[in-house]
Amino acid sequence: MENETTKASSLRWRILRQALLRRRPPQPPDDESEIGIERISRKAVNGFNLIPCCLVNDDDADDHSASSSKSNRPREATVCYTLPVEGAPKLFLTQRMDSLANLDDFEICNKYDIDNTGLVCQWPSEDVLAYFCLSHADMFRSKRVIELGSGYGLAGLVIAAVTEASEVIISDGNPQVVNYIERNINANSGAFLGTKVKSVTLHWNHDKIANMSNTFDLVVASDCTFFKEFHKGLAQIVKCLLKKVGPSEALFFSPKRGDSLDKFLEQIKENGLQFSITENYDAEIWKRHQRFMNGDTSWTSYQKDHCYPLLIRISR
Repeated sequence: MENETTKASSLRWRILRQALLRRRPPQPPDDESEIGIERISRKAVNGFNLIPCCLVNDDDADDHSASSSKSNRPREATVCYTLPVEGAPKLFLTQRMDSLANLDDFEICNKYDIDNTGLVCQWPSEDVLAYFCLSHADMFRSKRVIELGSGYGLAGLVIAAVTEASEVIISDGNPQVVNYIERNINANSGAFLGTKVKSVTLHWNHDKIANMSNTFDLVVASDCTFFKEFHKGLAQIVKCLLKKVGPSEALFFSPKRGDSLDKFLEQIKENGLQFSITENYDAEIWKRHQRFMNGDTSWTSYQKDHCYPLLIRISR
């Protein structure tokens, strides 16, 4: 490794190489490259821990005698989320638990021109979005809501379960992810009471969303601004989804991640939309952020620019 001169791109290629390799016994690091990879890869194990969760079912976690065809399929687990509000239902989400990528995932990403991040883990910004929605339930009451880039759908399910929204659409551009969303909606259907909930495959670069255009009171999303190639389509679809008549807005929770957030907001302005940025928007979230900044080592790779989501409110 060329020490400090090693480019981030080469480290990302090494991450990809590791993901494509078959499982093998852990190897000790042979140089400083592993340190660099940790700096580039921001997957969080613990995150902000705003919504308590526990593993209730781990598919084949201890089954070492599984057939080769079975062992090659992604390992799944069901996670129970206990919402920190009196009387709120528990939510059960099935999600991937593998640390390695599957080649089929990359084929689908290439086919649909999408990224694979929704399958990787429950990202910390999704936890923040879900907690914020839980703490501000009144703003969703009787509203039509759509979550973009939902991953396994935690925030959308929280909105559906506790806010009395009239309808919640939980969307993603990856059909594999949407399959998980649909399963999670079905698993938690008893928690939604009168709220209509459904999943949708929604690619930000597609124009054919006439049946949903200008129909949403609220659009929510978390950590969806990292990939600059999707900025234009994402900004356009936000404008397309928001209602033209009456109050409507989009709530985005996104870390700065270099200049990626700034570049996205340039696209927001080009589409004639307004926005505001709030850094300290919730006392509990801010307290945990400060704790990580002041030396809490439970999140070893924590950096404000990459990990702490700002609240961006977007309106017409």
